[in-house]
Amino acid sequence: MSLSPSAWLERIENADITVGILGLGYVGVPLAVAFNDAGVRILGFDVDAAKAEALNAGRSYIKHISSERIQSAVQSGLFEATADMDRLSEPDALLICVPTPLTKHLEPDLSFVVGTTESIAKRLRPGQIVVLESTTYPGTTAEVMAPILEATGLKVGQDFFLAYSPEREDPGNLDFSTSRIPKVVGADDPSSRAIANALYGKVVPKTVLVTSAATAEAVKITENVFRAVNIALVNELKVVFGAMGIDVWEVIDAAKTKPFGFMPFYPGPGLGGHCIPIDPFYLTWKAREYNQHTRFIELAGQINSHMPTHVVRVLAESLDHHFGRGLRGAKILVLGVAYKKNVDDIRESPSLELMELIEERGAEASFYDPHVRQIDQTRDHPTLNLREGIAWDPKAIAEFDAVLIATDHDSVDYAALVGCAKLVVDTRNACGAISRRGNIVRA
Repeated sequence: MSLSPSAWLERIENADITVGILGLGYVGVPLAVAFNDAGVRILGFDVDAAKAEALNAGRSYIKHISSERIQSAVQSGLFEATADMDRLSEPDALLICVPTPLTKHLEPDLSFVVGTTESIAKRLRPGQIVVLESTTYPGTTAEVMAPILEATGLKVGQDFFLAYSPEREDPGNLDFSTSRIPKVVGADDPSSRAIANALYGKVVPKTVLVTSAATAEAVKITENVFRAVNIALVNELKVVFGAMGIDVWEVIDAAKTKPFGFMPFYPGPGLGGHCIPIDPFYLTWKAREYNQHTRFIELAGQINSHMPTHVVRVLAESLDHHFGRGLRGAKILVLGVAYKKNVDDIRESPSLELMELIEERGAEASFYDPHVRQIDQTRDHPTLNLREGIAWDPKAIAEFDAVLIATDHDSVDYAALVGCAKLVVDTRNACGAISRRGNIVRA
């Protein structure tokens, strides 16, 4: 059935639509749950048939989305998942939530976006709206997706509709779930803007309408660049203040008492997650097309990417200082392989690079993570693929030469850790509330 803009708005108001979500991962599944909670029919798509099977059976594979919520969605009769791309013609709206990684040369890899768009184009019917949510450089929707879709003979803004609305997921954040975060919406024609705006208005508290898809793409890049450069700043201050014998965490805690003009960011062992370590490079790549150079952003990337090397150096120096030995032959326990606290997401986690660097120095690297039992297959860290973590056992932990805290999960008993470990190298200030002991080193 072909939907005109006016028919679209009426059916959105009545929740008389079917929304297809392409990519059932950390963005797609929460989005599906949010639309389902609003009484909208959902058809989820993923090339991994096992994911579709799990969701249809009411099983969640994402820690912060409970199986109970998936079961409720399935039992409502409004949720179904599939790996059959021939069903792409069924939904009225198609929301794309696929990865946008980097190549080994730090250039955008849009293969997932292009492949998904080509799959849609084969089944595109008049009246559908296609919305990209994946983070990308300004111009992707208009320059990459639109030509693929219009090659069908259908025209954007007339026969079908096209928009961009960036995901703003923060896995593990209990205060801001998908349905509680304002949604930026941009499109290059009035009909697409109006439809996309009304569509997301069903599930979020507020939509923020911008004038074009490129503007919306730029909004997302700006949000992530903002975090990347501020984290780089405090990572650099950590190194500088550390050389002066000053505790950077104490400095930040005091500075944030200023009620204006300061926003606290915290240092760490590097950047992780799918967005912050990757997205700034999408902008630096696109900027070259306009003969612009993103020197500030690239410097921030260099500082953040150097952090794992800095941490391993501190670890080696700490072993030498405490025990008169270096890393070679040492047994190191990395605490936390998820990229952030209280989640099971290891995408771009600096812990993986830390483990490889430790082993390159001739040491043995094991890990403990209460949320991650096994390191899944990764493209960039093949030596760690399918490695299993150890169980929490104070006696076993005491056998390691050092414990490196890379992720500060709340469920870990840090006092007990400090009590049994020979040496604790803390990159997250997880032991900050513990009375200072000689076996705690900040890194």
